[in-house]
Amino acid sequence: MPTTKTPKPKASRPHMPGYGLPSGNEGLLPWTWAEQRLKKSHNYWITTVKPDGSPHTMVVWGLWLDGRLLFSTGSKSRKARNLAENPNCVVCTEHAHEAVIVEGIAEVADVAARRKLLARYNGKYNFDMSSMKDDILSMKEPVFAVRPRVVFGQWEKEFIGKTTRWKFE
Repeated sequence: MPTTKTPKPKASRPHMPGYGLPSGNEGLLPWTWAEQRLKKSHNYWITTVKPDGSPHTMVVWGLWLDGRLLFSTGSKSRKARNLAENPNCVVCTEHAHEAVIVEGIAEVADVAARRKLLARYNGKYNFDMSSMKDDILSMKEPVFAVRPRVVFGQWEKEFIGKTTRWKFE
């Protein structure tokens, strides 16, 4: 079964005038730092765009798998309806002192990704999704995979020297 892997991103210093960040790339965080926090986060904040252009933010549970955040939601939820119209979104981990901010595109997850989500969800959340399995695998209920375009890492105790931006090609 093929897997979708996100290529390793290119790290750089974000453009943040007035914050005193050093120039150059010395001291940037490794991508593994961001991935560890994306995997460990229990709650994720997701911001989607309403039809009128205003933001909508909600908390979701999800799994960082194969370089994407997978999460399920109800088909009639505001976030599902927003993503159906505009797939641009922002996902943030729960701990602001070690923040990972993902600017990405939400895509409908394929069956292989949905199977992985179902297989690992209970282990992370102690929440049995077996009653939803048929609806999830038949694509009746949405599961989204957020593919990153740009990711920011901000570590509070090393903010000036280590704040990092990763760009995906």
